[in-house]
Amino acid sequence: MKGVLISINFIFCCFLLFLDSSTSLPLCVDSSAPFILNSTLEFCPYNGSTCCNSTEDTQIQKQFQLMNISDTTCASALKSILCARCDPYSAELFTVQSTPRSVPLLCNSTIASNSSQSKAVAVEDFCSQVWESCQSVSIKNSPFSPSLQGQAGRTPSKSNPSKLTDQWQSKTDFCTAFGGSSTSESVCFEGEPVALKNTDSEAPISPPHGLCLEKIGNGSYLNMVAHPDGTNRAFFSNQKGQVWLATIPADGSGGKLQLDESSPFVDLTDMVYSDAKLGMMGMAFHPKFAENGRFFASFTCDKDKWSGCNGICSCNSNVNCDPSKIGTGSSGAQPCQYQAVVAEYTANGTASQPSSAVSAKPTEVRRIFTMGLPSNTENGGQILFGPNDGYLYFMMGDGSGTGDPYNFAQNKKSLLGKIMRLDIDNIPSAAEISKQGLWGSYSIPKDNPFSQDNGSQAEIWALGLKTPWRCSFDSERPSYFFCGDAGQGLGYYGVLQVSNPNFYVLLMRAPRKRAFKKAQDLYEEVDLITKGGNYGWRVYEGPYPFTPNESPGGNTSKDSINPIMPILGYNHSEVNKNEGSACIIGGYMYRSNTDPCMYGRYLYADLYSVAVWEATEDPVNSGNFSKSRIPFSCSHDSPIKCDPVPGTSLPALGYIYSFGEDNNKDVYILASEGVYRVVRPSRCSYTCSQEKATTEAPSPSTSPSHACRNFSIYQFLQISFFLLLLICFV
Repeated sequence: MKGVLISINFIFCCFLLFLDSSTSLPLCVDSSAPFILNSTLEFCPYNGSTCCNSTEDTQIQKQFQLMNISDTTCASALKSILCARCDPYSAELFTVQSTPRSVPLLCNSTIASNSSQSKAVAVEDFCSQVWESCQSVSIKNSPFSPSLQGQAGRTPSKSNPSKLTDQWQSKTDFCTAFGGSSTSESVCFEGEPVALKNTDSEAPISPPHGLCLEKIGNGSYLNMVAHPDGTNRAFFSNQKGQVWLATIPADGSGGKLQLDESSPFVDLTDMVYSDAKLGMMGMAFHPKFAENGRFFASFTCDKDKWSGCNGICSCNSNVNCDPSKIGTGSSGAQPCQYQAVVAEYTANGTASQPSSAVSAKPTEVRRIFTMGLPSNTENGGQILFGPNDGYLYFMMGDGSGTGDPYNFAQNKKSLLGKIMRLDIDNIPSAAEISKQGLWGSYSIPKDNPFSQDNGSQAEIWALGLKTPWRCSFDSERPSYFFCGDAGQGLGYYGVLQVSNPNFYVLLMRAPRKRAFKKAQDLYEEVDLITKGGNYGWRVYEGPYPFTPNESPGGNTSKDSINPIMPILGYNHSEVNKNEGSACIIGGYMYRSNTDPCMYGRYLYADLYSVAVWEATEDPVNSGNFSKSRIPFSCSHDSPIKCDPVPGTSLPALGYIYSFGEDNNKDVYILASEGVYRVVRPSRCSYTCSQEKATTEAPSPSTSPSHACRNFSIYQFLQISFFLLLLICFV
């Protein structure tokens, strides 16, 4: 008996030695083992191994909503912090030196070299980021109360302190209480789900074998914007000027997009002039929408049909352009009859608080921008708020038809062919607007590159673009600002609504011979936008020198500019050797956990919907990208059946108009045939080793010399209990 006990003790001790005490193991706050979900949680961005079921996910969402956070940056940080309870390593995150915590241990320094955590997410000092974004923001039922942390904190000046500055003396005190660093023996929370690195070497990320889609809606839309409240809702708009608020189903739930076409959030069709090439091209919601209810629409109007369409013509003597010499357009319209408008609206007054509003009045609050367009082509029109600076970015095409004959894109006195950056929070007086020669109610950010240049329009952030069509900021690296820029030739002309309101017909330019095959009508590009950058049009079309057929506005010499070449692109012949391509559709840097093999890759497409590309940067932060055309298909269990293109295995998307991104960073394709979401690759029988790892093993380490790390604490306790039973029965 004694010999058996000694043997068992020896085996048990050997097992303990196999377990590396310096390695973090997955365990939930309640000491249970993480479990595998069949679908992604609706609110918290966790799939695969997690510590939350759908009920707990809903409870966290309600807790978040009760905080009533007005600032979107702070709200995003708080959402990730609350959702950390779903992390497979939440027990370690919420317990430091055996003391339970109200929030996870926030990383307060760059991940140490001896840390067990992965460096895939380069977040530095997340604790400071939380302080900077939330210090002056009211947070009801704040989890950062000193009493919850068992510390004295600051003597509150108010009876119900809700701001960090009311509760803590300084960032140093705050991060002393809530911050910490990742070491070889512990992990900290950096704003993303915890990921451990392979102890022997970082396993290379497998390239994606295909893009799996599910169809969740039949409607056709040009714009999708995630609701600023961080929930699973999003706004969709069409070219006519209607905006809908929709609820997005959870991934894998089999649900469809919940959107009532008969009840739009707001209807702006009375102001919007829409035809094959014009209409509502963009919408944006103020970063503090939950507090102020402000949202914005970018559209074209017809001054012959609406008295509010009264801007200054962009073709004028300041830019060496005479409207009388342009002539009428293809529709018979006069120069500057159609005008680009950015207008402000409000959701206030329709609900107790803006974030809960399900409708808004179509009454314009403020005219931000109005400018007459020389023609009805190449106008762009997307608007975005910068994630770091809160300024409004306005993408404007050269607006002048084939070859930009007036050279607007290179002329810094013109706003055509530019990306503008506007401050819509500090509105000058009418007298000051007139004095500065502004195009509406906005002010110029002091750090705009040409704000002190009297010979340039101060609104300009970047120039030399033809038709920026779908730009986006990388949610993980906001300094990366991507823009697809449509080339000359078979470019995007827009969509035309016909009798069926859910169906659009694309108008293309008529096929024609290319007289300058080597010099023009060749290239579609993706640009990485930087402050003051010149992207070359019309001196260059992508990497190719461009020669216009006519140039009444003069030319810009190659030697006089320092153009920034595209980071990505494709020749028209790459898509269809007979007809070429239509135009590029810029997309997103994929940051969702749904398809781990697509993570960190930029997605973009061609309007013809027969080609989708993914691109990777190597090395990271180098600006050097390589692309590959990626196959795509529709999942067999798609909530709405996808019809195939006759004679092919491709799903019949129709035409791809745009991409979208929700609050979980899942990416969507907006096409003429409906709304499609990128889903797990296995649903289309595509292989992805990272997806397999997340569904089969909670711990990502697979080193043979550390195989015991694939054990969870729960498995360890099971084995320990089994050994104790042996001792008792021997």
